[in-house]
Amino acid sequence: MAPSRAHVAETPDSLLSDPIAWFFAEHHRHRQFCDLMQRASTAAAYDEEVLSWLLDFVVHELALHVLDEEEDLFPLMRARAQPEDDLDKVLNLLSGEHAKDLTRAAAVRRHLETCLRQRAPISRNTARRRALERFAVQERGHLALENAVVLPIARLRLTERDLVELSNRLATRRGVARRPARRADPKIGAG
Repeated sequence: MAPSRAHVAETPDSLLSDPIAWFFAEHHRHRQFCDLMQRASTAAAYDEEVLSWLLDFVVHELALHVLDEEEDLFPLMRARAQPEDDLDKVLNLLSGEHAKDLTRAAAVRRHLETCLRQRAPISRNTARRRALERFAVQERGHLALENAVVLPIARLRLTERDLVELSNRLATRRGVARRPARRADPKIGAG
């Protein structure tokens, strides 16, 4: 199947009222982006639209997501985590990975810009293909750790005020009208 932007869903702005749900949805979207990147890295044909979209995602959306976590979510988690959560190691690991992500993203950006300039598919150059594949694999592992550890603890530890502030900061960063945050009903899905 040819890579397509249609394989990546938009995260609805309405989810910003529940910032933890929004992060889960945004992580799902990033995983879809990684899937698209891997498919594009092996595609035989040049696709300017997909490569341009991947470049935009790497340049703008990945950096925005790192800010969301480093400036907003992680500081709240450090303030609210309990000793038994043993979260410092995980947050330090993720912050270190964020720094590496931005370095790797710069390399991916250069590879995508070269492909667009040369009007060549990624697969034509082994080093480019491997760099994009490695980036996608590493990013998926990073997202899995956040989904499995950080976000469930956030659901337990963040206060209503934290959620409102987080919601407002995420919305402001995106230029979206602010919505009051709400905590998901813990009874939903229990059973």
